[in-house]
Parts: sequence; structure tokens; C-alpha cells
Amino acid sequence: MDLTSKQRSQLRSLANGIDTIIHIGKDGIGSNLVKQADDALEARELIKGKVLENCLLTSREAAEELAKATRSEVVQVIGTKFVLYRPTHRKDKKDRIVLVVSKKRD
Repeated sequence: MDLTSKQRSQLRSLANGIDTIIHIGKDGIGSNLVKQADDALEARELIKGKVLENCLLTSREAAEELAKATRSEVVQVIGTKFVLYRPTHRKDKKDRIVLVVSKKRD
């Protein structure tokens, strides 16, 4: 799943209003953190994380590693914060994020 620039822009604007729920510290990315991020992505679809100063990974490295582990997409990385997106698998979720569809020119 590759996001278009319009979809990234839409997700960035939605991410402005959410709180940071994932914190990556000196222990790095362990199985507990992956499980927590996976559960949060399933419930919310869009999550914000932060890499603390004592972490050995850069924000970009941490975001990409966590995205790979949770099968999600990195929306943006700014400073020590990053945003991940993954559509939910639950059909009954009422407030799903509907991404804009870009029209291709012929």
C-alpha cells in the first residue's frame, strides 16, 4: 500500500489533533511496543509516536522499523515525532478514515 501525496497530506492534517501514544526509549523497539502499536493501529488507524533522547535509533529509523513490524505506512517524520497509518481490518468500525482517491489523467 503506497500512499499518494494527497493521501499523506490528508493524514498529516488528521494527525495534528491526536496525542502521542507511543514512546520509544533506550530499550528500542521490542515485542511489547510492537504489540501496543499494533493494537493502537487496529483501534485508531492513525497513531503518533515519539523517540526519546536516550534511544539509539533516529526518528526515521524507528518509524520505518515500527512500520515494518506492524505492516503500516510512515506518514511523516518531524523532529522526534512520527505518524503511522494502517487501515483497520474491522468492517464494523463506524469512524473509519476514508482516504481521498486521486484521479488519473488519460
